[in-house]
Amino acid sequence: MRKEATRVSENEDERKKAQDNSGLFIPAGLFIGMGLGWALGLLVQGLFIGLGVGFLVMALVRMKYNK
Repeated sequence: MRKEATRVSENEDERKKAQDNSGLFIPAGLFIGMGLGWALGLLVQGLFIGLGVGFLVMALVRMKYNK
């Protein structure tokens, strides 16, 4: 019984860490999109694509760990 409680606690800690760090995908997506957009001469489009990808990845990570 004790091992099961520890396992549940570890899974809960892992889920909380993933949710806390999932917000970092938004600025990461923005910077990647900005860099690619700047290199290709399409800065604004790159920023919007990077922002969208950042939000999408954040949502997917949160959905995965909210089960």
